[in-house]
Amino acid sequence: MAGGGAAPPPKQEELQPHQVKDQLPSVSYCITSPPPWPEAVILGFQHYIVMLGTSVIIPSALVPQMGGGNDEKARVIQTLLFVAGISTLCQSFFGTRLPAVMGGSYTVVAPTISIILAGRYSNEADPHEKFLRTMRGTQGAFIIASTIQIILGFSGLWRNVVRFLSPLSAVPLISLAGFGLYELGFPGVAKCVEIGLPEIILLLVFSQYLPHVIHVAKPVFDRFAVIFTIAIVWLYAYILTASGAYKNARPKTQVHCRVDRSGIISGAPWIRVPFPFQWGAPTFDAGESFAMMMASFVALVESTGTFIAVSRYASATMIPPSVLGRGIGWQGIGTLIGAFFGTANGTAVSVENAGLLALTHVGSRRVVQISAGFMIFFSILGSCGLSFLQFCNLNSFRTKFIVGFSFFMGLSVPQYFNEYTSVAGYGPVHTGARWFNDMINVPFSSKPFVAGLVAYFLDNTIQRRDNGVRRDRGYHWWDKFRSFKTDTRSEEFYSLPFNLNKFFPSV
Repeated sequence: MAGGGAAPPPKQEELQPHQVKDQLPSVSYCITSPPPWPEAVILGFQHYIVMLGTSVIIPSALVPQMGGGNDEKARVIQTLLFVAGISTLCQSFFGTRLPAVMGGSYTVVAPTISIILAGRYSNEADPHEKFLRTMRGTQGAFIIASTIQIILGFSGLWRNVVRFLSPLSAVPLISLAGFGLYELGFPGVAKCVEIGLPEIILLLVFSQYLPHVIHVAKPVFDRFAVIFTIAIVWLYAYILTASGAYKNARPKTQVHCRVDRSGIISGAPWIRVPFPFQWGAPTFDAGESFAMMMASFVALVESTGTFIAVSRYASATMIPPSVLGRGIGWQGIGTLIGAFFGTANGTAVSVENAGLLALTHVGSRRVVQISAGFMIFFSILGSCGLSFLQFCNLNSFRTKFIVGFSFFMGLSVPQYFNEYTSVAGYGPVHTGARWFNDMINVPFSSKPFVAGLVAYFLDNTIQRRDNGVRRDRGYHWWDKFRSFKTDTRSEEFYSLPFNLNKFFPSV
């Protein structure tokens, strides 16, 4: 007989699993519902701050190897910001129309370094002339590489590939697009742990704890957590620098911890408008172009996963394949524009900014368009994937195998390639043709590419003709989104402005 203090039996509704949601709930402002203008401007500036990291890190790593100094580094950063702003506006108006920030791509760094190390530039004695020649070489490679994204996107070929994507095969692709940056997180923090660690703690406090402790009429702490955190930590770092805390520190520690060692602000002109071919006429090399095309394809695959994540965080429905193809085509145009202006980098969807959508619960298109304005203005002056498992049958051994094996391959294969490179100084594929090495080493060093490729292959080949498997993989949940016109919400979220759908219809 049960004691008097026994808990009451659970209600029937409590025993039901969580409902499957086509759209992510609890989003304050979805893709079509902009916040008030003052709040939108602040949120847009926050997106600008987040993407500024990539815009600074990549040129800071590449430009010195190219022979450039602080002046060239500042000009490349300004150009990258300018192009990112234009690409983001184009994507939000004419591409996927999602609140996706388009920024630099880490994927193309390896083939870019191969161009920098090419023998034809090694004999150049003048550093500035070497920088100009190298930059023109990267421009030529990116001009050619952009064509693969443009052709696959606008021709409908990528649309046909994505039609076979199910929630099951999307999980590893989307997850590792974000997880792929995790391994860079704390090692970066540890370079200046007395500043990096408080930043992580403050962001956690502002975004997750303070909103539940201090109750205000509108969400403030969680929505603007990044701005609060960066303002406090930068002031703290400035005080440490001004007080002489790093006066006798090692040079590397000073570079990472001091606020006056980047040389970017001192090297940047007050007003400068980037323009096409500002470094001179591009030069072309067939091998380098092939290598960059492969890297461009990998960036395309990674951006596909991030686009799907952004659609989820913006509380939109699953992005139709035709709209996704349109977005990839405009990503290629962004890469082409960057090649014309000379950024020494490609264009991809910013994973960091996709995460910011989840942190703020704001997926408004207007906010990202405002952030693009900040990018252009300052250039002139200076885990979503796992949520898609809800559509799959997690009691199926097939589902468990595909998810587990694709995660295993997606994590272990790139780890092998990266460890081999760090020890040997070159990748596992090492021939006399550097461009061929990059064509093999670059894609297999990408976690989302490997995981997505494995999951896509397994999901479309293992027991595919079994009627029950179609439901296990969640394929039926996305049937209504495979065509643009089968769900009315697709028109609301993804239709082109100014009645352009009449001239460029989505299928």
